[in-house]
Amino acid sequence: MPQDILREEVNTGEIVYEWSVKEYEQPERNRRWYIVMGIIGAVMLAFAIISANYLFALLIALFAIILFMHDLVAPLDVPFAITEAGIILGKKFYRFSELESFWMIYDPPTVKNLYFSHSQMMRHRLVVPLLDNDPRPIRDYLNQFIEEDLEQEEEPTDDKLARMFRI
Repeated sequence: MPQDILREEVNTGEIVYEWSVKEYEQPERNRRWYIVMGIIGAVMLAFAIISANYLFALLIALFAIILFMHDLVAPLDVPFAITEAGIILGKKFYRFSELESFWMIYDPPTVKNLYFSHSQMMRHRLVVPLLDNDPRPIRDYLNQFIEEDLEQEEEPTDDKLARMFRI
């Protein structure tokens, strides 16, 4: 298991909570979604070509190819653990000192996520689905080491849009 290899290389401490998450959320897309997005893409591509904005046309084509290829590959299961010294996500260990804050958005059944922000500005936030885990003991444990961002009361806008448009 990757965690065992990682634990030998770095002192991660004892595992307190552990579960497996998908590498990314793969939304269900039906035939109607593909038809609607195909029409929108075709209209945008036609507009780009008519207006001689070939870079925009290229971006639309690349976006369509990436979405198509993304659907062909199933997301991998990634181990997640909260340890005495930090968190493990896949093969990466983040010390609590590297994390600036955490927050939870718990609005079942739609959203049940645990978010971590890095102390480095250039890094994107980490999102970990809570799945069926009880958020209260996890919150209590994390509060011992990281500040909870209580101002974050809603799911981030980009996550909402991605869920709404199923991308």
